[in-house]
This record gives sequence, structure tokens and C-alpha cells, in this order.
Amino acid sequence: MKKLLVFVSFLLVLVLAACGGSDEGNGSGDTKEITVGASSTPHAQILEQAKPILEEKGITLNIEEYQDYVLPNDDLESGTLDANYFQHIPYLETQIKEIGYDFTHIGGIHIEPMGVYSKNIKSIDDINDGTEVILSRSVADHGRVLALFEREGLIKLDESIDKVDATVDDIIENPKNLKFSADVDAALLPELYYSEENALVAINTNYAIGAELNPLEDALFIEGEESPYVNVIAVRSEDKDNEALNTLVDVLHSKEIQDFIIEEFDGAVVPVGGDEA
Repeated sequence: MKKLLVFVSFLLVLVLAACGGSDEGNGSGDTKEITVGASSTPHAQILEQAKPILEEKGITLNIEEYQDYVLPNDDLESGTLDANYFQHIPYLETQIKEIGYDFTHIGGIHIEPMGVYSKNIKSIDDINDGTEVILSRSVADHGRVLALFEREGLIKLDESIDKVDATVDDIIENPKNLKFSADVDAALLPELYYSEENALVAINTNYAIGAELNPLEDALFIEGEESPYVNVIAVRSEDKDNEALNTLVDVLHSKEIQDFIIEEFDGAVVPVGGDEA
């Protein structure tokens, strides 16, 4: 009986060892899992195209969609996300400076040209004296929008100010007495486009597309491909060399994904390579 108990105990040890070995194998296998936060349009759509390519490389991509510009960075800092893909470089740099995030970016993916829209104004010549211009409250976009208005000859900015950092206070000439307001979230701008008559609304391309606007056709004027506002994959600084995250960037720079961006968004979203960010 004693020998039988010893034998049973020996078998039990073998079984437990086998189970432990199996769990360890699952944890350290070839498949890696990453979670990336993204704006629904176009970022999440682009990531969806990358999913099967990453799967072939042993990487499972989970996509968390966001409708705002605050939570994706909060969740990246907390560790809920491994990376996010929704913001351009000036916005990221502003967030790092103002909030103190220990973030960096590992690659630029695309540019979303900023456009200025109006429900009733059909040409620049039709802009009346005192027209309201509605911007988002995101300060990082103000210089971008003001530079667009200066390009069209509608205002003049102080030449001593870097246009990226320009604010309404840096306008030194405003012949049409345009009234600039910036107290709404970027996500609400399309609603104002549809509801505010005879106003100019500066809308980020991702929100314009989401509201069924075609930036190339519906915008009164829009940025060109030279825009420095490249949308990037942002990560915690400690993860800048993470193999799976850098593989994601490589896939997003691939011809397959860049062709998808060009064809799907018909020029309203412009892909860029890793050397251009």
C-alpha cells in the first residue's frame, strides 16, 4: 500500500509539472499581443488593415477606439494601452510639455490636412466683414489654422512668432475683422458646420470624414501635402524599442497599407514614410 501511495504521488508530481510547463509555454510563445488606442476615423480603419499582416508575424493587434483627444494619452500613461495612434507631433509635444507624459513617438504614418468649411460661404471672395471663425479649443491646432488663413491672405501673423505656436493674439492684420472663437471640442466641429450659417469652421480631417464630408471637395480651403502635422504612433519612452510596436510601424509603412490609405480616403489622408516624421 505504501509503495502504491508513493507511485501515485510520483504521478501527481509529473502531472503538475506538465501543467506548469504548458502554462509557461503559453506565456512565452511566439504570439505577442499589443493594444493600440485610435480615433475611429481614419486611424482605427488603417489599423484594421494591418491586423492580418501582423497576425502572420505572430502579433495580435487589439484596437481600442476613442472619440476624444484626452483619454488616449491618459490610458497610454496608465498602461491600459501599449501605444496610441490619433495625434500629430505638435499636439504630442504640447501634451508632453503641459502634462509631463514620458512619451515619445516611433514613426509618422500619415497627414490629415486641416480644412476650413462653411455651409453657406462658397468662395473666399464671399467671406463678409466680421465673419465668425470657429476653431477647436485644442491650442496645438491654432497655429495650424491661422497659418492657413494667412496663406489665403485673410490675416497676417507676427513674423517673429513660430507659426506652429501662433495664437489669435499674434494676428497683426485682419482686414475682414474675422471673429475667431475657440471654445469647443474638436469632435463637435462638424455639428457646428451643419448648424452655423455664414460661419467658417476649421475641422480636423478625421472628424470631417466621420461626418461624411469630403475634405478635397467640401473644404473652402485646405492644407497641402507639405503640412508638418504628421500623425504618429506614440508610446511610453520605455517602450520605444519594443519589437512588436516597431513591427506595427513597419507594417503601417508597407506599400500595402499606404496604398490602402491612398485608395480608401482619395487623397484626404496622405501616407508618409518613417523618414518623414
